[in-house]
Amino acid sequence: MSATGSSRPLGDGLDRLLSVASDSIADWIVLISAPGIGSRTATRLIERFGTPRAVADAPRQDLAAAGISPEAIAALKQPDTAALERILAWSDQPDAFVLTRADARYPPLLAEIPDAPLLLYVRGDPELLAEPQLAVVGSRNPTPSGLEITRDFARRLAADGLSITSGLALGVDGAAHAGALETGRTIAVLGTGPDLVYPATHRDLARRVAERGALVSEFPPGQGPSARNFPRRNRIISGLSVGVLVTEAALKSGSLITARFALEQGRDVFAVPGSIRNPLARGSHALIRDGAKLVEDPAEILLELAPMLRNLLAACPGEASVAPGEERAAAGRGATTTLDADYRALLDAMGFDPVAPDELIASSGRSAREVSSMLLVLELEGHVSSAPGGRFCRLGS
Repeated sequence: MSATGSSRPLGDGLDRLLSVASDSIADWIVLISAPGIGSRTATRLIERFGTPRAVADAPRQDLAAAGISPEAIAALKQPDTAALERILAWSDQPDAFVLTRADARYPPLLAEIPDAPLLLYVRGDPELLAEPQLAVVGSRNPTPSGLEITRDFARRLAADGLSITSGLALGVDGAAHAGALETGRTIAVLGTGPDLVYPATHRDLARRVAERGALVSEFPPGQGPSARNFPRRNRIISGLSVGVLVTEAALKSGSLITARFALEQGRDVFAVPGSIRNPLARGSHALIRDGAKLVEDPAEILLELAPMLRNLLAACPGEASVAPGEERAAAGRGATTTLDADYRALLDAMGFDPVAPDELIASSGRSAREVSSMLLVLELEGHVSSAPGGRFCRLGS
């Protein structure tokens, strides 16, 4: 990190630290580290006083009037220099980053949620956090079928350009990361500091994620696992993503917490159905009853998300407005704007009234996977548009 200098007398050791590190980042760390000051309170204080430095510089009586406890005020005035030194030493590593809310690399979707973290500790590629992501979550003790489905969905969605985001837990999370690494990139959101791996059996997986994607945490280096950290971690998983896919989950599951966060944040929720005799399908079935989209193939997710992905990419400066899956689908058909016979036949089968995919599956004799993939391409090329109720309308001739 580059030095910017500091003239504020903050006690023995801290001025030395600020002389070799970015004082702006150090000030953010000092603010968020004060006891009782979470992201919401810190954001309120910055809005009131102007900057993290200005918060710490504010008179004690002004901080007290803002509702800050004496313990927090003491921590702002006399920070823990040893803890700050450990964090800054961690961030000096070549693949370690501390992103503040003021950093241009801070993920824009995450910034939209009400309690977005003030700081993110990142190991790997911080630029990846702003790219389109799909969260994949589920049981820590899935069935063999659940593991296979998760890995297949993650593999295929990553191949189509979506980064797969999950929580590095045992079971579905690990399968999602591993499947994504076969064809693309993945992001693991941790319930510990960025320098620790929980569970320890996922150390090698975490290393591969950091090399090919990113490890992300709102908790500082040295923070060990704690039961209260993991529900907080779940809101970041959904907040980073355009949607959440639950592949297999029990009724009482952390995955359903992530899905609830997703709904509150305005994200799409998808669920893979299972056998009524499988207790690990009950969570997915409950989500579907509550309005989650039932999916049997990754192409259905891409089809559903295509308009949002195009808007997201269009909002990124310098990025081509090509939704994940579009380029590969076009390449597979020769990347021509002239429809081949199969696509023309499906388009003709639609007629000119809104039609559901199930109707096209029945009338065309094609599989759900084929119809979903073909509708995605037709929508991306402007031949059809999505309509309410999951139906599609033909455009033009």
